[in-house]
Amino acid sequence: MMQKYRNDDPDQNKGEIENSTRILLVDDDTSNLEVLEKALSLEGYDVRAINEAPDVIELINKWNPHLVILDVLMPQMDGLDLVKRIRQKSNYVSALFLSAKSETGDIVAGLDAGADDYICKPFKLEELLARIRAKLRIKNLQDQLTEANVRLKQLVEIDDLTGLNNMRSLYYRLDGELSRCRRFGGSLSVVMMDMDRFKNVNDKNDHLFGSYVLSKVGEVIRANVRKIDHAARYGGDEFIMILSEVNLNGTIIFCERLRKSIETQIFELNNQKTNVTCSLGFAILNDRKSVVDAIELVKLADRALYEAKDAGRNCICYYDLSIKNQAHAIRVS
Repeated sequence: MMQKYRNDDPDQNKGEIENSTRILLVDDDTSNLEVLEKALSLEGYDVRAINEAPDVIELINKWNPHLVILDVLMPQMDGLDLVKRIRQKSNYVSALFLSAKSETGDIVAGLDAGADDYICKPFKLEELLARIRAKLRIKNLQDQLTEANVRLKQLVEIDDLTGLNNMRSLYYRLDGELSRCRRFGGSLSVVMMDMDRFKNVNDKNDHLFGSYVLSKVGEVIRANVRKIDHAARYGGDEFIMILSEVNLNGTIIFCERLRKSIETQIFELNNQKTNVTCSLGFAILNDRKSVVDAIELVKLADRALYEAKDAGRNCICYYDLSIKNQAHAIRVS
């Protein structure tokens, strides 16, 4: 069976492809494919034609077309099922049925399956081109909406100064991690960190420099956490980190590495220069039977942080939920 691509290598001319409108044609009628491909190519679209339906999803995932034009009836795959699979993609791909099945029930079924439009064969080329332009306008608006939602989510969830998450997402994430621990076991640590005597940095310099120092501290934290962890600015010069699947020793190693990274860094901007230290406290959960909730776990980490402050600052304290009412100070050597 014919399988025709205008460009056999999806990675070839990548820059050019990214700047063009990509249309994928799927039909078992090779003569119809050739006519459509020629007409759409003359309109300036980047067109690929394929008549082997099982390859369509793989090609869509790799090539990322803006629009797919397909038939309802194909030998190896039902067009309705194919559209439903296209609709499962996170990024929106416009879909247009071009089919000889012209009964009202067929059209309704096609649109209900997720198609953006349904055109019956035989068709008028001028009308088809107009409908394609309309679908591409809708696709463009959909992409703009998706991008705007991503930016809005970042504004809501990301702290502008440090680039870390803010408190809005903290408890939602922590609740999810607690549920995972109770179901599958494993460990979970909540780490609180506070800059030592940070008021002196602002008093001896200015608040702009203080903000600069906090932004650099945010960079240090981001460099030390893993992708699966969750780091947030708790407020002011306090930070909080959720560490998944890290045992007691691993959490201590993380906290000590972070403490040393901040202690040894010189923060310098224009004529102003300083160094700072931090205190850390954490609470670790490694018992799936524990009934502690997210708020209580954060409170325990905060209490451990105050233990570290009382122990002389620039050190780490922790609560292990398997050991009741104990905090363990790790002093700087």
